[in-house]
Amino acid sequence: MYKRQCHFPAEFQCSLLEAVILYVCLVGLLAVTTFVEQAYGTDFVERNIYHTIWFCCLWGAIAVITLAALIRRALWRRLPILLLHGSFLVILVGAMITFIGSKKGYIHLRPGVAMNSFEEPESGKNIKLPFIMRLDSFRVVYYPGTEAPADYVSYISHSLPVSLSDSLSGQKDTFFHEQISMNRIFTSQGFRFYQSSFDDDGQGSWLTVNYDPWGTRVTYAGYILLGISMIWLLFSQNGEFRRLLNHPLLKKGGVFILFLFCLAGTAQAQKRSLPALKRIQADSLAREQVIYHDRVVPFNTLARDFVQKLTGKSSYKGLTPEQVIGGWLLYPEVWRNESLIYIKSAELQQLLGLKTPYARLTDLFDGSVYRLREHWQREQGQSKLAKAIQETDEKVGLILMLEQGTFIQPLPADGSVKPLSEIQVKAELLYNSIPFSKILFMVNLAFGLLSFLLLLHNCLRSTALPPKVKTVSHIAGVSFSVVLYAAFLFHLAGYCLRWYIGGRIPLSNGYETMQFMALCILLVACLLHRRFPFTLPFGFLLSGFALLVSYLGQMNPQITPLMPVLVSPWLSIHVSLIMMSYALLAFIMLNGILALCLRKKETENHITGGDERQDNRVEQLTLLSRLLLYPATFFLGAGIFLGAVWANVSWGRYWAWDPKEVWALITFLVYGVAFHSQSLQIFRKPLFFHIYMILAFLTVLMTYFGVNYVLGGIHSLSLIHI
Repeated sequence: MYKRQCHFPAEFQCSLLEAVILYVCLVGLLAVTTFVEQAYGTDFVERNIYHTIWFCCLWGAIAVITLAALIRRALWRRLPILLLHGSFLVILVGAMITFIGSKKGYIHLRPGVAMNSFEEPESGKNIKLPFIMRLDSFRVVYYPGTEAPADYVSYISHSLPVSLSDSLSGQKDTFFHEQISMNRIFTSQGFRFYQSSFDDDGQGSWLTVNYDPWGTRVTYAGYILLGISMIWLLFSQNGEFRRLLNHPLLKKGGVFILFLFCLAGTAQAQKRSLPALKRIQADSLAREQVIYHDRVVPFNTLARDFVQKLTGKSSYKGLTPEQVIGGWLLYPEVWRNESLIYIKSAELQQLLGLKTPYARLTDLFDGSVYRLREHWQREQGQSKLAKAIQETDEKVGLILMLEQGTFIQPLPADGSVKPLSEIQVKAELLYNSIPFSKILFMVNLAFGLLSFLLLLHNCLRSTALPPKVKTVSHIAGVSFSVVLYAAFLFHLAGYCLRWYIGGRIPLSNGYETMQFMALCILLVACLLHRRFPFTLPFGFLLSGFALLVSYLGQMNPQITPLMPVLVSPWLSIHVSLIMMSYALLAFIMLNGILALCLRKKETENHITGGDERQDNRVEQLTLLSRLLLYPATFFLGAGIFLGAVWANVSWGRYWAWDPKEVWALITFLVYGVAFHSQSLQIFRKPLFFHIYMILAFLTVLMTYFGVNYVLGGIHSLSLIHI
């Protein structure tokens, strides 16, 4: 088939080379800066890199070259592409306006004290406000029956100063009353006020002030144009995405059928010699309601968490968590000598003279002397031994709180805290009884390996299968499909249970985002595996590894109330889009690995005149990767910029150059290059494209895991995630 060749003049090739060099320099600079920030602090990189003229000039140079390329390529004839690149230019212009003309600072309000200025931290100057503000009162709103803050609310009054003539006539200022709280800002005459902090005495309030009447608007206009252009590119009849979608190799397949699959588990209780509550009493105790982790929960949740933290398991020697806690309360002298405190550090085990990883409470005390105190004082810092001592100390603290009666907090008798409904109790007990992550990661990884081996066998075979073997292979394929649907439904049930129990979308921490990512991966596999068989093992393996990471990391398995700043629909949309993007990019990465595995076989087919199906499979992998790259990158871009909107709504700054933000931008820039195959012809080569996609996925891993565990930042505190 004849393919149209694009030839560009030497002048354009030269400018293209300059653009590529600047682009690579920018991406490299952003990556290096995040590590410099880790070593020298945020103030250093903001002062010497982010807020410098030369950094702005670098972005400006890229913008100018982009604009020149748009003109030379006459992209006004391709409106979606023109609009897409134009939106980036608008965003850069908005960012430049914000950089040059915005004002940021803080205002400290005390009850009854009128203020008409705020302090700018960088310059230390007091900037005049065109109106007067006064704090009427400040209040911390707590979750019912807990000490966990649900919101911070400043009740303020503001007024416009009266004119000179009105003042002479005796007219006084008219005050208007407003509320400022988390994710609820107050705007007046271009000045925006965000709840930031409060005084220790609970009387005064600190507000963040932002004045950026034009920069934010221009930037938001760029976001809107970006969204329109992305949708336009996906649905444009003459666009590359529609051409890939209509390719003959991607039209094969049919409608999939969902199968219901029920899982039932049984457990055998071991004979016990430890004194504990009777099983009937323990089961009735499990339904009692207490306050734990700043929310109302069944006693089973508290007991299960207690045993999990002490032993690393959800039960102990066949005893239920309620039996363990009841036994410890009734027979503390026996349980103090029971080896159930799990210590995984071999060094700490050696220091304590333990022969096994499990310690008794009495092993940690020498009479009335707490043995860990001496080691802790000697190992202050961030060493592995210090962390192990801290973890063990937390477990000892739980036991002492239990014995002292401060660990279990029943509901107040005055009815001030609303108890859970019977349905809510049953839902949480069901959720606690089924280890969704453990079951799924074992099932998904096992079936993923088996289905991947079957896929390789089918792809690499050079001769037709015998009828019996073909029948067995078909039955195995159908069985894998049924298990895939069942895994998705099972995971969806667990995720929805957590959603119902917590009363919010589970996307606030690392454990929950990995769960959502696994769910997205399984959904994509369910939708595509009939048309593209290789997505089935990929779905199993990717979701299995995601669930394994969440299970082993135990990043925050407990359902807790959200921090006030996280109570925003923008956050849920932002995280959802980002995780869907990561799921699709993971598929693209695995497609690349499989394509490389088939490359040798493809070469042999060309030499020997071998089967055409092999060539089709390789081409199909390439086409699918190019197709998935569109929604993956668009989801990532939309997620990044909606996150910026959330940040602006929450604390008045839509971009803070946080390491997570920077690496998300790096990921977007790295994957965005792959769309320029007409200019960068090397991306037309399938081999280079797949290798690039595999290496590009390293930026995703760095964004999600590397930032959380290496670089830190604002995002790592809430999402150790995201």
